[in-house]
Amino acid sequence: MSIKYFFLGLMFLSSFVHAQSANTIESITANQQGANIIVKINFKSPLVKPPVAFSITNPARISLDFANTSNGTGKNTVDIGLGEVRSINLIEVPERSRMVFNLNRSLNYATFIEGNALIVTIDGSGGLATPVNASGLPVNTKEVVQPVKQLLRDIDFRLGVAGDGRVVVDLPSNQVAIDAKLQGQAIVVDFMKVGIPDVLRRTLDVSDYGSPVQKVTTIRQGENVRMLIEPKGLWEHSIYQSDSQLVIEVKPIKEDPNKLTQGTQGYKGDRFGMNFQDVDVRAVLQILAEQGNVNIIANDSVSGNITIRLIDTPWDQALDIVMQMKGLDMRKNGNVILIGPKDELLTKEKLELEQKAAIAELEPLKTESFQLKYQKADTFKKLFGAEDTTTNRILSKRGSVMTEPRTNQLFVTDIAAKIEEVRKLIQKTDIATKQVVIEARIVEADNKFSRNLGAKLGFADLRGLSGGDTGFQISGNQRAAITGNYLGVGEQTGQAKITEKSYIPNTQFVNLPAAGIGGLDAGSLAVSLFSAAANRFLNLELSALEADGDGKIISSPRVVTADQTPAHIEQGQEIPYQIATLSGATAIYFRKATLSLDVTPQITPDGTIILAVDVHKDSRGEETRGGPVINTKQVKTNVLVENGGTVVLGGIYTQEERADVTKVPFLGDIPLFGNLFKSTGKTNNKTELLIFITPKVQLTGTFANQ
Repeated sequence: MSIKYFFLGLMFLSSFVHAQSANTIESITANQQGANIIVKINFKSPLVKPPVAFSITNPARISLDFANTSNGTGKNTVDIGLGEVRSINLIEVPERSRMVFNLNRSLNYATFIEGNALIVTIDGSGGLATPVNASGLPVNTKEVVQPVKQLLRDIDFRLGVAGDGRVVVDLPSNQVAIDAKLQGQAIVVDFMKVGIPDVLRRTLDVSDYGSPVQKVTTIRQGENVRMLIEPKGLWEHSIYQSDSQLVIEVKPIKEDPNKLTQGTQGYKGDRFGMNFQDVDVRAVLQILAEQGNVNIIANDSVSGNITIRLIDTPWDQALDIVMQMKGLDMRKNGNVILIGPKDELLTKEKLELEQKAAIAELEPLKTESFQLKYQKADTFKKLFGAEDTTTNRILSKRGSVMTEPRTNQLFVTDIAAKIEEVRKLIQKTDIATKQVVIEARIVEADNKFSRNLGAKLGFADLRGLSGGDTGFQISGNQRAAITGNYLGVGEQTGQAKITEKSYIPNTQFVNLPAAGIGGLDAGSLAVSLFSAAANRFLNLELSALEADGDGKIISSPRVVTADQTPAHIEQGQEIPYQIATLSGATAIYFRKATLSLDVTPQITPDGTIILAVDVHKDSRGEETRGGPVINTKQVKTNVLVENGGTVVLGGIYTQEERADVTKVPFLGDIPLFGNLFKSTGKTNNKTELLIFITPKVQLTGTFANQ
């Protein structure tokens, strides 16, 4: 039964493989036509679709993947030896077969399916490859036109999850020849016989992404396009192509202090060669020490023989190769290199750490007092994390700290090594704090100009008082009187009693005098025209006032504070005002109208000062029903100032221009004569506020007991 099931299994497996391998590579032939290499691949049945193709530049290879295809040639390698094509490797894996063309240099290629064959044309001249048929003739020869120069389609930069930078280039086809090399500390990639659109001819500054890549510059260079990638730091790179997309990947490398060289930018040692067969590894290490002029000490456990052949190799690279082959590692101590087995070195280091920990657990404790000069003992205690053992980073597990605020002393109990660390810490941190003197000058200048013009015009008829006829005759016995108001008419016609105080104002029919300025009344000039009998009067009063003033208010607050310590200074008044309460009564509240300066200085290592400044310049304004208005001016900013330098924080400039006209309708619009029937005012006020800050650094005294 078991043999029967075994053969049934083989039959099932055979049918399964046959179903999966729908096609088979039967033969491969090659010939050369001029500079081109023509490779013909025969299959059992026609290809349903072209193979998946990609190429790499280093080493130069072309790979073709055939789905559901098996290798029926019976060979894994086919020697070609024509032109730049050395050989073809055949690799069969489940569900596909891969054909790899091994080239001497990167070349373009083209494929064409004809019947049961795939014809691969490799252009040995380095130009674009043209597909040919089984007869060696170009495909659609009659329809071939002069091709337009291909252009790169896109250049993009992407950041990988591990901090690596990836430059992705979309090629016009998978036939573009690419030459990549290191040039100093930069990667140079040349794209042969292609162009680049103007929009891609630029420099990408990608330094903010945090990858090793800083800049990517793409330019035209003759018939080619050159890309210059500039990394920094320690890095390694790889270049690969998938179909028409080229990826240049630059990865960061963490520095290892136990390696002679960092990264893959190249070893720095002098080049030499050596060829040894089964020689003692200790002898090889001695030769490398003499070649590199370094001190190498090998552990007694370093033993065994090695066979090695190196040609034109840096000595430090040769040392790395020897250690990798023999499972060794190194530790650097100054100009001495200790070499031993990796496990042995790690075990030794672990034992040393365990011994130090054991000594710390058994070593006797000692107590020492420290007199603090500038720091407060309670504040300094926080540096040890004594209040929270989870944050203790200085003392050992058995260590403790006590403080004496009255004498500002610190008592530390711990092993001798830890107490020495505390002493060094106190020497570095218990130092005189620098102080900063901040002087502010607040200059508020104003220029004010005002001009007001006005007139009064009145008419009086006193003929009725002397027995004559009042007013002017209109027709027959119809007469009319004119004056300033209804009462004035009654006084002239005898309908109202005349008084000295009311008579003249009642005769005015234009009363538009100039307004006062700053509590001062306008000056005036009066003129009267009257008849010979002095019984009819035309009175005119012209008034005018002009004010022009300049003012300057200088405030100079000054404050001293320690480094990184806020300071506040304020001067002014509190203005009372009333406010109604819920019970209906009134309460007195106060509003501040002050000049204040809030500042926090920070002294940088290079001696400059960073200031966080908040300046208020408030003053009392006009009165309202709710109380006085507070005029507020404020500047709040952060600035960087040199020691002793002066900076202008800001300025507020205001200008008010105003023109007012009050007039009698129609009459006030009459040219020249209309000035008697209107009052005009003109105002032009300018105000400017400037704030100057000057910080100066000075040493402070002792603040510990303050």
